[in-house]
Amino acid sequence: MDKLLDILKSTGFPYAYDHFAEGEAPDPPFLCYLLPGSDNFSADGKVYYRISEVRAELYTDFKDLASEQKIEDALDAAGIFYNKTETWIDSEKLYEVLCSFDMEEM
Repeated sequence: MDKLLDILKSTGFPYAYDHFAEGEAPDPPFLCYLLPGSDNFSADGKVYYRISEVRAELYTDFKDLASEQKIEDALDAAGIFYNKTETWIDSEKLYEVLCSFDMEEM
């Protein structure tokens, strides 16, 4: 998943897999990413293409269009089709913008 890490790095935001350790979360904006599943292509009992489901979560204190644009630009530059949703997490007082996409493993 080197390509995914390169995309995340290109945004300039701190990032971690799933979550930051207790007390180590940076000030927003920051990213967390997950690889919660796969949709592999197979035939005759063999996997030919490994395709990972990816969730890239952007966390911000406020509706931050500039930060969202950085994520979108990085995904667009990598030629990745994504879907985007947004939610307010009241318990954390943070916005979460979720970009979901599939990525073929190299």
